[in-house]
Amino acid sequence: MPPTRRVAFAPRLIVMAKQPRAGAVKRRLARGIGTVAATRFYRTTLRHTLMRLGADPRWQTYLAVSPDRALREPFWPRVTRIPQGEGDLGARMQRLFDAMPPGPAVLVGSDIPAICPTHIAEAFRRLGRADAVFGPAEDGGYWLVGFRRSPGRLSPFDGVPWSTDHALTATCDNLKGRTVALTDTLSDVDTAEDFGHLKRGFGNAVWATAPRG
Repeated sequence: MPPTRRVAFAPRLIVMAKQPRAGAVKRRLARGIGTVAATRFYRTTLRHTLMRLGADPRWQTYLAVSPDRALREPFWPRVTRIPQGEGDLGARMQRLFDAMPPGPAVLVGSDIPAICPTHIAEAFRRLGRADAVFGPAEDGGYWLVGFRRSPGRLSPFDGVPWSTDHALTATCDNLKGRTVALTDTLSDVDTAEDFGHLKRGFGNAVWATAPRG
């Protein structure tokens, strides 16, 4: 019986990802560096994110795929896949949290180049004393959100102005009365300027390994 309990309440990591097809991902970035380069960047970042996080035995990893019809496409890595479903970002995130078995759950995007297992482990650690945890982004949003999910269900995404500098503040406002923790600040890559900073910080080698096609 104890082993079953450990499995049932094991930490879960959800990585949200879009079908990595040209024109369907990183459109804002594509306006600055071109569609082919932006798609290659997304595919590379997705692959490296799952390589770093997906095999870690401290949590079970799920890849939440959009659109749902792409769930069985052959290009996805070998990790448990689930559909995101329909609706805005908040509706899809809420659906994913609600679909998880009991226990703490953390959700991240697939386009955060600097993310590593240490960030995820720290988020789960903070959920030991907090009801919710966020990884702030420099643009006022957040790259990570997690819930202890005990006691009770949290639903903080209603009315959040996504893609604005108020997204994190609005989400936290919906959690009044709950304990909220913050972890490291990271950022995704949305513009050509962001991409330039990334290349200067990490070099070109990692992006040269991007799958083509």
